[in-house]
Amino acid sequence: MATLVTPTDKTTEKVEKKSPPVTDEKPERKQRQRADDKFKIFSGTANEPLADEVCHFLGLQRGQAQVIRFKDGECYVQIQENVRGADVFVMQPTCRPVDEHLMELLLMIDALKRASARRITAVIPYFGYARQDRKDKPRSPISSKLVADLLTTAGANRALIVDLHTPQLQGFFNIPVDHLFASPVLVDHFRKLALPNLTVVSPDAGGVERARFFAKKVDAALAIVDKRRVEMNVAEIMHVIGDVNGRTCLIIDDLIDTAGTLVKTAQALIENGATQVYACASHAVMSGPAVENIMGSIIKQVVVTNTIPLSPEADAARTEKGGKISVLSIAGLIGRAIQANHEETSVSKLFM
Repeated sequence: MATLVTPTDKTTEKVEKKSPPVTDEKPERKQRQRADDKFKIFSGTANEPLADEVCHFLGLQRGQAQVIRFKDGECYVQIQENVRGADVFVMQPTCRPVDEHLMELLLMIDALKRASARRITAVIPYFGYARQDRKDKPRSPISSKLVADLLTTAGANRALIVDLHTPQLQGFFNIPVDHLFASPVLVDHFRKLALPNLTVVSPDAGGVERARFFAKKVDAALAIVDKRRVEMNVAEIMHVIGDVNGRTCLIIDDLIDTAGTLVKTAQALIENGATQVYACASHAVMSGPAVENIMGSIIKQVVVTNTIPLSPEADAARTEKGGKISVLSIAGLIGRAIQANHEETSVSKLFM
C-alpha cells in the first residue's frame, strides 16, 4: 500500500503531520502570473508552505510531483509534468526526519535529470549535516562532504543554501553554491524594535563574522561569549568578551537545537550586567527540551525564520499569550535569489 503526496492532495498521513504556516510576517507579494514554461519550482514534503510562499512571490504554480512512500518507508518520486529543457529549482530543507527528507531531495533531483531538465538547482533552506564538517574524532566521517557529493551525483547543477553552519562548507561542493543569509530579514525586524543600548552577541568564536555583519547593519556594539563544548549538545559557558553592562543584548546564531547553549549564554550575559536579552537564529531546529528551555529562560524573545517548520510544541509556544517565539518569513529573500539565478543576475546584491 502506497501513500500519495501531491501539491493538491492534503489528506495524506504525511501532510497531516506537518505544522501549518507559522510566519508572523509575510513577504511582499507579487500579484502577477508568469508565462515562462521553462522556469519551474518543485518541492519535497519537508516544508511545502514555504515553497508555496516562494511560488506566490514569483507568480508561479508549484510543479506537479508525486512522492510515494511504501509501508517500509521506501520512497518513490515521479515528476508529473514536462520539464525537458527547463530551468528547475527543487526546494527541500533536510530537517527532521533528516534522512527521509534528504532521500526525497536526491530522488527528485535524479527524476528531473532523467526527465532532461536543462539545469537543476537544489534550494536547501536548511542543510542538515552542516555541523559534521570535520573529522574531530578518530574513525568518524565528514558527513557534510558526503552529502554534498550525493547532491552532485544525483544531478544537481547548482545549490542555493541559507545560512550554512560555517561558510567554508561551500568548498565541499563541486558545483556552484549561492550562500544566502537570513540576516537582512532579521536585521529589518530588530531595526523596527529599536532596542536601546544594543550589543550584538556571538555565542561562540565561530559565529563572530555573522554577529559582526549584524552589528554593523543595526549600528550596535559587538560581544563574544567564550564557550567550551564538553560533549555533543552540552556546552559550558566560560566568560564574556566585551562590555555588556547596562546594555540590551541580542544573541545571534545560525540555528537553535536544544537551546541549552542559548540559555546558558543569556544567563552569562545577565550575570555580567546585561539588562535584557533577545535572541535570533535562522533555523528553528528546536529538538528535545528546546521549547521548555526557552520558555523557562530569562530571554525576552526568540526570533527565527521559517526555513524549516516549527515543531508542534514550538508552534504552541509561539501562539500562546506571552509566547517568546516569533517567526519571520524568508520567502521573499529566497524568491529573489531564485529569480536572480534564473535570470543570471547577481545574488550578492540582495545583501548590500
